[in-house]
Amino acid sequence: MEKREIGKSGIKVYPFALGSNVFGWTIDEPISFNILDAYVDAGLDLIDTADVYSRWKPGNRGGESETIIGNWIKKYGKRDKVIIATKVGKPMSEDKRGLSKAYITKAVEASLKRLQTDYIDLYQSHDDDKNTSLLETLETYTDLIKQGKVRAIGASNYSGDRLKEALHVSKDNGLAAYECLQPEYNLYQREHYETELEPVCRENNIGVINYYSLASGFLTGKYRSEADLSKSPRGQGVKKYLDDRGYKILAAIDKVAVEYKTTPASVALAWLIARPGITAPIASATTVKQLHEIIASVNLNLKSDATSLLTKASSY
Repeated sequence: MEKREIGKSGIKVYPFALGSNVFGWTIDEPISFNILDAYVDAGLDLIDTADVYSRWKPGNRGGESETIIGNWIKKYGKRDKVIIATKVGKPMSEDKRGLSKAYITKAVEASLKRLQTDYIDLYQSHDDDKNTSLLETLETYTDLIKQGKVRAIGASNYSGDRLKEALHVSKDNGLAAYECLQPEYNLYQREHYETELEPVCRENNIGVINYYSLASGFLTGKYRSEADLSKSPRGQGVKKYLDDRGYKILAAIDKVAVEYKTTPASVALAWLIARPGITAPIASATTVKQLHEIIASVNLNLKSDATSLLTKASSY
């Protein structure tokens, strides 16, 4: 299990990112602590969060995930064991959103306070903000890096053209540049990333920390019919995958899982880890048992015939 550098940032991580959007949503703080402990005990390090997690839950205000991570860091003192990636830009309220200097400057302080740390390893633009110039945003990030509050920056949900434009702005103005992209990418959702985003990332040595790596749980094999959609709060988001192509992908995953004596989830993640240019796929867990199943992917070295089978079955 070798570490991979996030772009040209100098920050190296193991090829897996623990998604923490479930912290404060489908799991409470004690269970989140158990998962974080098990994750670090397994030798892994990259934790993905965002200021907006998990604002969508009734009664939440946003910041719940960061707060839980911060409480865990304070209780167990494991800040040096983890690489924390958080994000800014999605609406925290009507007047708290976007990538302006004024907002980022306030938002980063709020994230640092919730995380109970004095620096963020990877700070990412959660969404492209067309109302703020790329120059203003990148100047602000550069200042944060100079202040030691942020080590590196990344982007999420950017188009290929906007990512290229941002890289040019950084180069032309001597500013910090996006070192990674966080796109949606998995065995089912391949076309957008592979045709529009992957060429830009490969050409510019941009790291890729992809989300929805398990297609909202579909690629775990948990949902095989509409009757299964009630199994979790995320079930309705899986309905779109229940088609001929989806079932073909599951059949290929099942075949490989049996051959390698592992779970469908670990196979789906191992395929991503083996893809050129991928730094670390993000996946979340709601139990320690589930965590161990998905992190097994890091040491699952699929042979070429297995990866070819999966690639062919998921062709678009």
